[in-house]
Amino acid sequence: MHDFDISVPHIARVHNYWMGGKDNFAADRELGERTLRAFPTIAYSVRANRAFLARSVRFLAEEMGIRQFLDIGTGLPTAENVHEVAQAVAPDSRVVYTDSDPIVGSHARALLKSAPQGALGYLDGDLRNPGEILDGAARTLDFAKPVAVLLLAVLQYAPDGEVDAVVKRLAAACTPGSFVVISHPAGDIGAEHHTEMVRRLTEATRQRVTLRNLADVTRLFDGLDLVEPGVVKASLWRPDSDIQAATPTALWAGVARKALTLPGRLR
Repeated sequence: MHDFDISVPHIARVHNYWMGGKDNFAADRELGERTLRAFPTIAYSVRANRAFLARSVRFLAEEMGIRQFLDIGTGLPTAENVHEVAQAVAPDSRVVYTDSDPIVGSHARALLKSAPQGALGYLDGDLRNPGEILDGAARTLDFAKPVAVLLLAVLQYAPDGEVDAVVKRLAAACTPGSFVVISHPAGDIGAEHHTEMVRRLTEATRQRVTLRNLADVTRLFDGLDLVEPGVVKASLWRPDSDIQAATPTALWAGVARKALTLPGRLR
């Protein structure tokens, strides 16, 4: 059992507040509101990221036949969690969630339940130690078969000197035909407001964030085959509606496959 100081804001609970969730406290809501004043559209970006998660997982399960998912930096459980989306398509899907945050772990272990045909695991793991994550995930997932590695709004916590190596290590552990899914806060969309937002969050939560531009995020997919439409604003990655496409979004997002044969771009 972990003791949590609810008087100190926490980034996972702030995100939960922006999502309209109930797993947050007064300090989280206050920081959430202060951050919204610096970057009024941040809540739209957070929700667009969740919608991108659902669309990308559904695409991978329905169209690509993926039945294994590794969600790194899962955050607090909310609507349309990875296993819910995947198992709605294929009940035998296997999902592992991982996060370095004990708050997330407590909620995830209590709330996340798998369909009986599939499997669900949760492990404590730090993004910057991908080997440990892979070892733990291998208790639930078979890395000799295709896996989708989800890195949604989490790589900003890895510094420039480490982020490329983290992605490459995760991709290297997966068999050809596997996928990597990334969304990342943009440093070149609403840059002034975004930078101020990050400053306020960092000051309050002590978690260092690195914003990256389109070229930086695209480079994270080097060696993989990007799925159309490539790396775009999260709201523009295969949107389900014009409303989704028009959502203000300061996140770059993309999906790519580890090549089966020659490199290219999937449609």
